[in-house]
Amino acid sequence: MARGLLGCYLVHETPRGRVVGRLVEVEAYCGPRDPASHAYHRTPRSEVMWGPPGAAYVYLSYGTHACMNVVTEPRGRPGAVLLRAIEPVAGLDLMRRRRRTAAARHLGSGPGRLTQAMGITLAHNRADLVSGPLYLARGPRRGETIAATPRIGISQATGRRWRFVLRGSRFLSRPVR
Repeated sequence: MARGLLGCYLVHETPRGRVVGRLVEVEAYCGPRDPASHAYHRTPRSEVMWGPPGAAYVYLSYGTHACMNVVTEPRGRPGAVLLRAIEPVAGLDLMRRRRRTAAARHLGSGPGRLTQAMGITLAHNRADLVSGPLYLARGPRRGETIAATPRIGISQATGRRWRFVLRGSRFLSRPVR
């Protein structure tokens, strides 16, 4: 499912305007069999990962940055994909104001930057990403190569190559070597 999200559009219709980003980097987290997953232990915070699929799982990282995941598994089987980076597509002026930078490369290159640029907060936890003002839309495939690398910023299960990127994108949180 993580690979399938690459190239999709994350769209947020807000009172301040519409912003759109094309997903260029994601990471898979596979529930109780993955010690790096928030669903490794079932807690009130991670409960959203048990379903339904297509819901947003938004949480604070290090108490400061909102991070957004897409719940991907059938109800009752936890799993989610962290959205790590977008290529800004529409609403760049609003993204620039939110991020306080003019550099398109820095608008959504990292999970905290992505949510800030897109106007995603903890209030979006459990949002329906199919029919809400925050949603995912399929994008055209451009023949880009997908690369699998180890996940970033975790201390357990670090060797799993569950970070997926569109190779060559200048909007990645970290370049692929």
